[in-house]
Amino acid sequence: MNNREYIIFCDESDVSGKHYSNFYGGLMVGSSQYNRITDMLNAEKKRLNLFGEVKWSKVSAQYLDKYEALIRTFFKAVHDGHVRVRIMFRKSDHQAVGLTQEQIQDTYFRLYYQFIKHAFGLQYRLHPGQPTALKLYFDEFPQQSKEAITRFKGYILALKDNSKIRQAGFTIALENIAEIHSHDHVLVQCLDIVLGAMSFRLNHKHREIPPGKKRRGKKTLAKEKLYKTILAEIRRKKKHFNIGISTSGDKASHWSAPYQHWNFIPTSYRNQNQGGPNE
Repeated sequence: MNNREYIIFCDESDVSGKHYSNFYGGLMVGSSQYNRITDMLNAEKKRLNLFGEVKWSKVSAQYLDKYEALIRTFFKAVHDGHVRVRIMFRKSDHQAVGLTQEQIQDTYFRLYYQFIKHAFGLQYRLHPGQPTALKLYFDEFPQQSKEAITRFKGYILALKDNSKIRQAGFTIALENIAEIHSHDHVLVQCLDIVLGAMSFRLNHKHREIPPGKKRRGKKTLAKEKLYKTILAEIRRKKKHFNIGISTSGDKASHWSAPYQHWNFIPTSYRNQNQGGPNE
């Protein structure tokens, strides 16, 4: 993947989960491959008669086979090295300590900033000797004030002045930091499915039994099967991939790896199960 322009699409899922919270997902695609991959995925959706927006919340027994086929097509682009996927989350019992009230209020965007700055290993890219534009598109932010969004975009824009990211050749323009509608971007829809699957499994939602029932529902069983299909695709390249821990590898792999997870751990936190602070 060597382009004059890269596009990063981002999405987020469960803010609060029983075991894991603050799920953030992103994918990077070179501009030279974006249209081809988008056309490929849209053609697959058409072949499967999936004419609306696909997303994790819509997974059902009726559509399971179609979703599995689409997600395999998506991972073909990942395996071919044209799309890179990053997923970040934190353990729910790791509660950050020592934060100001303003920092607590900005948790959503502060974590998003950390995700963008570190998850894709931008600073570890070998500079090809020419400027490379970086475009960042976020699925609509939920219930965030205009002031908070403007402040967040300012933080993202400032990454262009980060010495390591600048040395890697990246440039960022304010007009290239924007909210989008996932309905218009099939790549974001596929990202939503992968992100939802990870939250589903890490928070043990596959074990849930509806009130008054003795067995799991058909939709839960379908989601578990789709999660297993996604895991099998990930393990095609990394046999013993563990979804609950940060993906191992050297610094360069944070840039080059097709798929990685990041279990975010605050610098200083209190483990709710143990009570004491950790530094």
